[in-house]
Amino acid sequence: MKRENSSKIKLLKILEILREDSDEDNPLSTSDMCSKLKEQGIVCDRRVLATDIDQLIENGYDIVRVKESGFSTKYFIADRSFDVPELRILMDAVQAASFITPKKTEVLLDKIAELGGSHRATLLKRNVWFNTSKHTNEDILYIINEIDNAITNGKQLSFIYFDYTAEGTREYRKNGKRYIVNPITTVFNNDNYYLVCYSDKHKDSVAHYKIDRMESVNSENKRITPSAIVKKFDPAKHYNEIFGMFTGETENVTLEIDAKLLDAMIDRFGKDTKFTAKEYGKFTFTIQVQISPQFFGWCCSFGECLQIIEPNKIVSDIKHYISILDNIY
Repeated sequence: MKRENSSKIKLLKILEILREDSDEDNPLSTSDMCSKLKEQGIVCDRRVLATDIDQLIENGYDIVRVKESGFSTKYFIADRSFDVPELRILMDAVQAASFITPKKTEVLLDKIAELGGSHRATLLKRNVWFNTSKHTNEDILYIINEIDNAITNGKQLSFIYFDYTAEGTREYRKNGKRYIVNPITTVFNNDNYYLVCYSDKHKDSVAHYKIDRMESVNSENKRITPSAIVKKFDPAKHYNEIFGMFTGETENVTLEIDAKLLDAMIDRFGKDTKFTAKEYGKFTFTIQVQISPQFFGWCCSFGECLQIIEPNKIVSDIKHYISILDNIY
């Protein structure tokens, strides 16, 4: 069906073709665009098409003319929300995120690739490969949306929570009874996505739940319980205090490290960390952390290059932790 008089539709289709099939490396000629319009039932003369493009440019659309040999002119859309390196970063993040299922990963990669135009899509899909174990909860996007709605609207959140058995089946905590919590924020940590929240029963301690282990998530009608912990919660500070999303009692701990660990400590605790130089190429610094076996395991991972100096109680605790491991092995 020909639509010669559908001028408004034609302008929209011209923009659509330019957005999907052109970029600075692949400009389209008027002949190319006329052929593509014809495939969609719109007949257009090359000279009229050039006039249509001029009209779009005059109305603020960032269409670039490229003069080639002779009198040939080609066009491409320069106004894109993301450039290629930015799209690569987004695609890498999606591929690296273990909480996004393989099926959802493919869908998101295709959508991101489309933002670069069809000529970009093939290039963008030649992406970095990540050795990431993907989870299988296909409801992940719905769950994230429900969490976001609850946090935005200041409402409580309810859900069922499960762990995996050795056979890979779901085993529900609390015999499948619903958790009702006051959501604070979400945290992306070690390729996993967590809900950070507190319950009315345990107001003084923050809890974390892996979002891919949540099921039947609902935003409740009841508003979150007013509490200072919500108003004063600092996600960045909280992240620096915990290890592996396992919480414990908060303590100020002084560490002594070899100079070669400075970069690793700055990466973990931030460039504002205050270091004091000691003898033999050592440095000390004090951090506020939540004490847990995961924190002790993190300390031990650096071997003799890192040592807890104080307080004495924490020094005794890590010695006890190491003695338990020694007895096991």
